[in-house]
Amino acid sequence: MSTLTGTRHLVRLILRRDRIVLPLWVLPLAVLPMTYATSFFELFPTAADRAAYAAGTARNPSIVALLGPVYGESVGALTAQRGGFLLVIIALATLLTAVRHTRTEEEAGRHELLAGGVLGRYAALTAALLVTYAASLLLGLLTAAGLVAAGLPTAGSLAYGLGVTLTGVVFATLGGLAAQLTESAGGARGIGIAALGLAFALRLAGDAGRHEWLSWLSPLGWAARVRPYEGERWWVLLLPPAATVALAAVAYPLSVRRDLGAGLLPPRLGPAGAGRALTGPFGLAWRLHRGQLLWWSVGFGLLGLILGGAAKAAGRSVEGNPQLEEILARMGGTTALSEAYLGATLSLAGLAAAGYAVQAALRMRSEEAAGRAEPLLATGTHRSAWLASHLVFALLGPVVVLAVTGFATGLTYGLSVRDVPGELPRLLAAGLAQVPAAWVLAGLAVLLYGLLPRLAPLVWAALAACVLLGQLGPVLRLDQWLLDLSPFTHTPQVLRPAWDATPLWALTVLAVVLAAVGLTGFRRRDLPIG
Repeated sequence: MSTLTGTRHLVRLILRRDRIVLPLWVLPLAVLPMTYATSFFELFPTAADRAAYAAGTARNPSIVALLGPVYGESVGALTAQRGGFLLVIIALATLLTAVRHTRTEEEAGRHELLAGGVLGRYAALTAALLVTYAASLLLGLLTAAGLVAAGLPTAGSLAYGLGVTLTGVVFATLGGLAAQLTESAGGARGIGIAALGLAFALRLAGDAGRHEWLSWLSPLGWAARVRPYEGERWWVLLLPPAATVALAAVAYPLSVRRDLGAGLLPPRLGPAGAGRALTGPFGLAWRLHRGQLLWWSVGFGLLGLILGGAAKAAGRSVEGNPQLEEILARMGGTTALSEAYLGATLSLAGLAAAGYAVQAALRMRSEEAAGRAEPLLATGTHRSAWLASHLVFALLGPVVVLAVTGFATGLTYGLSVRDVPGELPRLLAAGLAQVPAAWVLAGLAVLLYGLLPRLAPLVWAALAACVLLGQLGPVLRLDQWLLDLSPFTHTPQVLRPAWDATPLWALTVLAVVLAAVGLTGFRRRDLPIG
C-alpha cells in the first residue's frame, strides 16, 4: 500500500463537506481587490491626484504598518497596497482550513475510523493541504482575473494573484505543521495564530520602521515585495515555495512518528478535581471561551492603536477629493474627514466583532456535534441554561472587544489631536454603537442552530453579505433598499453632533427575538444533530 493511498477519496470528502464554507471566503476575498482598483480609477482620475494620495499614505507610518508599503503612484500600485491586509485574512483562512481537516478530524475520532481502512500514512495531511492549496490557487486566479477586468495590466495582476496564492499555501502548510504539535484542535489553532501574529508583527516593524530586513523574515511581507505593477520582481515568488517545502519537511515526518491522537508537545495536565467554577454550565463555558476572548481583545486593542494613530493623516491625505470625501462621509456619517475615516474603520471593526459573535454562538453546534453536549444535558443541567451559558459570550464578547477597540482608538487619536478627554469617550461610544448589529448576527446564528442546526454555518454567508454591502455599497452607490439588508447600515452615526438611538434599540430587540425563537426551537428538538 502506498503512503498516499486513499488521498483522492479524502479530497472528495473534504470538498463535499466544505462545498459551502470554501466559497464563503474564496469569493468575497477575490472580489475585494477588483473593487479597490475600480474605486481608485474613479476617485483619482489624474496622475497628480494619485501622486498626492500615494505621498500622503507613504508618510503615514500607521497606514503603512496596517497595509504595507506603497511602491508607486499608479492605480495598480495603490490597489496592491490597499489589499495588503487581505493577505492576513487569507493566511488566517487557509491556516484554519488546514487545521480543521487534520487535527480537528483526529480529535473528533473520525480520522481513526478512516485510518482503520485502506489509508496511506500521508493521505490525511496531503488531502487537507491539496484542498487548501487548490482554494488558494482559485483565489489567486480569480483575483488576477478581476484586476485585469478592472483595467489593470496583466503582468502586475498575475504577480499580485500569485502573491495571494503563495501566501495561502505557506500558511496552510503552517497549519498542517501546527496540527502535529498538539493533541487538541484549539491548541493547534492557537499555535498557528500565534505564528501568524509573529509574522504580522515582523512585517509591521519592518514596513513602519527603519529595519526593512524584518519584513523579509515574514511570509506576509513577500507578496508586497514582488512589487506588482511597478517593475515586478518575480524572483521574490521563490521564497514562499521554499518556506512551504521547509514546513512540509517537518510536518510529514511528525505526522507518522507520533501516536494517533497525540502531539509532539506533551499535554498540560489539569488538576485531579474540578474547581467550584466548573460545577455549572457557565463555568464550563467560561473555560471554553476565555482564551478566544482574550486574544480577540488583544488583537482589537492593537488594531485600535493603529487606526487611531492613522486617522489624522488619513483625513489630510484625501482632502480636496470630493468623491472620496463623499464615500467616507457615507461610511462614517460625517463630513469631517478624520472623523469619517474613524467612523468607517470602526464600522469594519464592528463587522469583525460580529465574526467573533458568530463563532462564539456556533460553539454550541460544535459541542453538540462532537457529542459533548448530550452527556452534559443528561445531568440536571437544563437546556436553556446550557444554551444561555454560550450565548453570554456571543453577546458580551462583542461588547468587550469593541470597547477595547474604541478605547484604544480614542486614546491614540486623542493624543494626536491633543484632546484625549474629549475624543476618548466619543470614540468609545462609536465603537460600542456597533454592538447591536453584531448581536443581530449572533441572534441569527442561535435561530438557525435551534431550528435548523445543519444550516447554522450559513450565518457566515450572512456576515459575508454584510461585509460586501458595507465595503462595496458606498463605492458602487448601490440602492438604499439593498444596503438596508445589512444591520450595520442602520447603526447610527455616533460621531455626528446629533444622532438618534432608536435604531440601536430596534436592532437589540431584533437580536433578542431571533435568539428567543432559536432557544424555543432548541428546547423542542432532538439531540444530537448527527
